[in-house]
Amino acid sequence: MDQLHAQQVLILDYGSQYTQLIARRVRELGVYCQIKPGQWAAESISDLAPQAIILSGGPDSVLADGSPRIPAIVFELGVPVLGICYGMQAMMQALGGEVIREGTPEYGPAQVNVLEGGGLLDGVSKELDVWMSHGDQVSKLADGFVTLAANEGTPHAAVGDIKRQYYGIQFHPEVTHTKEGGQILSHFLFDIAKLSKNWQTDRIIEQQIELIRKKVGSDRVLVALSGGVDSAVVAALLYQAIGDQLTCLFVDTGLLRYQEREQVESVFKEHFGMDLHVEDAGDAFFNALAGVNDPEEKRRIIGHEFIRVFDDAVKHLGADIPWLAQGTIYPDVIESAAESGHSEVIKSHHNVGGLPDDMPFELVEPIRELFKDEVRKMGLALGLPKSLIQRHPFPGPGLAVRSLGEVTRDYAAILAKADHCFLSVLQEYDWYDKVSQAFAVFMPVKAVGVKGDARHYGYVIALRAVTTIDFMTADWAPLPVELLQEASHRIIAEVPEVARVVYDITSKPPGTIEWE
Repeated sequence: MDQLHAQQVLILDYGSQYTQLIARRVRELGVYCQIKPGQWAAESISDLAPQAIILSGGPDSVLADGSPRIPAIVFELGVPVLGICYGMQAMMQALGGEVIREGTPEYGPAQVNVLEGGGLLDGVSKELDVWMSHGDQVSKLADGFVTLAANEGTPHAAVGDIKRQYYGIQFHPEVTHTKEGGQILSHFLFDIAKLSKNWQTDRIIEQQIELIRKKVGSDRVLVALSGGVDSAVVAALLYQAIGDQLTCLFVDTGLLRYQEREQVESVFKEHFGMDLHVEDAGDAFFNALAGVNDPEEKRRIIGHEFIRVFDDAVKHLGADIPWLAQGTIYPDVIESAAESGHSEVIKSHHNVGGLPDDMPFELVEPIRELFKDEVRKMGLALGLPKSLIQRHPFPGPGLAVRSLGEVTRDYAAILAKADHCFLSVLQEYDWYDKVSQAFAVFMPVKAVGVKGDARHYGYVIALRAVTTIDFMTADWAPLPVELLQEASHRIIAEVPEVARVVYDITSKPPGTIEWE
């Protein structure tokens, strides 16, 4: 086991929407962790040799036939265990306690009374504000356990077996609504499990540079830049590791953000001095999209065209590049494991526009163990500009799915300028980092307006800004009226083809974040 992973936490996932958040909180505290399916093979758990185990929550009831059970190996390793919500109930059931579906279910903010510290809750408030989400509850403790916290609806809100270092909590410490949740997780990791902080950006970079050099030797490596965060960080990391052995390829589809090509060239060619090849493919994409209105058909065409353009460009670069680097990140790996049913079978994520399986490359995926926030930290440490690293998500098909119906070069140009105006105003008003995603949408309909003293007949632009934790649900952002007014003014003044600007106040659900 390498030094960086010498101490690690295993998180067994029982389907909670917060499981990835648990992992992020653990890593933010400086400890490496991995997420594996809740019924992961005993041999695999033993081989991993975790120093602590966290059992996630989940939507199932331990009382239901076929609900997931905790592998017996978890309690045979002799390491500290923390069960959260379903994980607590499953642990109690596995160790001889009892769980019932009675009393009042708790969903949302609640308060529990800390009865005694007992290790896990040492130092927290006696009246603890928490986030509950459960229907079942523990009715009888397993031998060796004592109650650490309770409230009127949940008589065993936190429990512990101090001798064996097994703990269970009915609430979620990983969410911000549990105000002292970070302190509870820290206590478990450092005071109970006796772990040390080994997961830090500079050490991750040093280790990855060493691994990259060992893996590729003196070979050339190709990385396809998309303009997004992940591929940018991969390129910067590889360049620091292997320098001139790296070749970057950027495909200009004509469907990019405003002046994105210029920004990529400025950062990677002029600032870093990388070997960057730009493929100008706008005509090919717009010709292929002519007359196409259906969003899914647009996606299919763009993916197919990208593969063709990328393949042709690679042939022109020469046949002596055996490695392809791509920005697979940890959520991709977790989702693949969930889809396959067990984490040993992990499909390749072709993040570069859906590359075919028969591409003549071996893969280099240096950020596949990182969450997005960790990738951003690495990017800043590698010298990438904050304006690139902190930018909002952008769909793979680009402006094609933000231009309703058929997308043309003229429509894309109008949309790119309007989007730039909106994002610029968000930054001026210090709102860009307060929203999770913001963008403009082009509507191919015209409305009457007045510019100067003349009647103006122009297009409609819709603005969208949302706040979200996981992008599974999202709320529309209540932007200040003054900000929206300025954004509308700038768009209509700077994009002459636009006559009207509207703001989308649809949350997800019922809507989606993107319009197509």
